Amino acid sequence: MGRTAKKIMIDRICISINNRCNLSCRYCHFHEKGKIEAADMDVFEILDNVKKYAGNKFKIGFVGNGECFLDWPLLKSYISYLEDSPNISIYTITNGMVKLAESDWRFLEDHKINVGFSIDGYRELHNLNRCDSFDRAMETVEYYKQITGHYPTFNATVGKDSLENADGVIAFFKPFGARVTFSRMIGRYGISLQEYRDFLDNAEKEIPIRRGGNDCTMYGGQCGSGINNYFFANGKVYYCGNCIDLPPIGSSGIPFEKLEKITLDFDRNYCYKEFVCE
Repeated sequence: MGRTAKKIMIDRICISINNRCNLSCRYCHFHEKGKIEAADMDVFEILDNVKKYAGNKFKIGFVGNGECFLDWPLLKSYISYLEDSPNISIYTITNGMVKLAESDWRFLEDHKINVGFSIDGYRELHNLNRCDSFDRAMETVEYYKQITGHYPTFNATVGKDSLENADGVIAFFKPFGARVTFSRMIGRYGISLQEYRDFLDNAEKEIPIRRGGNDCTMYGGQCGSGINNYFFANGKVYYCGNCIDLPPIGSSGIPFEKLEKITLDFDRNYCYKEFVCE
């Protein structure tokens, strides 16, 4: 396994703006082995580097090892900072525990921010891993729809219990008519890549789902570590969010022209983290 010149430009990254969460989900890999650090990070520096580098299309996900809505004023300031860059699209993911004001939800809608809610499926399944948060999270989902006129997208983690109740999980999401990003559970409660892909094949027959591209096997695509899945957190940049307990590439202020010259050579049909740790 070596490093070779990148053949495509970077066009997406994830930024974790904080290290705080109001849940302690059973399967959260960020809370294992001390992966969450109390470290400062200049997010505006990262955004400046993106602005200098980005081509016609670039996507930033404000997601990671914390609940970003706990620091809503910061998140809002980052979104506002990108208002002069129409080529940069933004998404974020929330657990639904923070109930923003109506004006805040309208701000997100007006800025065309794709907001995904972490809902694993029906109440019993969701509550099994996510701290009995189903009712409150779904209240926020309904409030979001009341304000925006449409349901948000959903992010659902797929583990062993999801596989055993696959029909129930798929049936739960069907009435919303919204896209679902099913992500493969990793770590101690994880499932195999083949089990996950079989689940996706079944789900796709009934509901709109996200099929990942060159970003992550957790989303059904190819692994984008070292190409298109860079993760900025704790003042550093990593090959991806799964690799946060592996050595970082460098500091979070690294120029993207330098970052794109570093890549990894391996079979991208498989997860890089699992490849190096097996």
